[in-house]
Amino acid sequence: MLTNTNRFYNRFFLFYPLVDLFLKRHKLALYAAINALPSGRLLDIGVGNGADLAKYERHHITGIDNSSKMLEKAQAKKIPNIELLKMDANELAFPDEHFSYVVLSHVIAVVKDPEQLLGEIYRILKPGGQLFILNHITPDNALRYVDRCFQPFAKLFHFNSYFTLNSLQTLQQFQLLQETTFGKLSYFKLLVYCKP
Repeated sequence: MLTNTNRFYNRFFLFYPLVDLFLKRHKLALYAAINALPSGRLLDIGVGNGADLAKYERHHITGIDNSSKMLEKAQAKKIPNIELLKMDANELAFPDEHFSYVVLSHVIAVVKDPEQLLGEIYRILKPGGQLFILNHITPDNALRYVDRCFQPFAKLFHFNSYFTLNSLQTLQQFQLLQETTFGKLSYFKLLVYCKP
């Protein structure tokens, strides 16, 4: 059964390349960080149309998405050594301590339950495994008021515009290794966490 969010992203897939262009610089920093790490099993949650899958260099990649249209686009790219699955990010069908790395690129603000998602990631990550979060994070400046005002409109696009790290209690289980801020307004961040 399709949820409203599934339906939205099944329609939105045509516009996804425009979003990718806007976020290109941030994503390049993400892939540079990941490709510097030793080879391991990597789960990319919310893989979308697969536009960036070829940027992974040395890892065994599993990509999941909840949108069948997005996955069709990703599968059409026929990138070798990548497994693509339709799956709800809040109910990960993987064994405990299965992955060395998990990537959330502009996903955590669109899932129905970010706390449940983070709990699932903690479960499937190996001890010492790393979680990469690339997302807009509401900063502690005037933009927080803009984000609050935009929130009702953002719901139409199935994401949370007002999104703070303090609201994610499950993140406290992880250890923050690195924080990179993009832009003068500190709106986008790349956060790297480790499971102790």
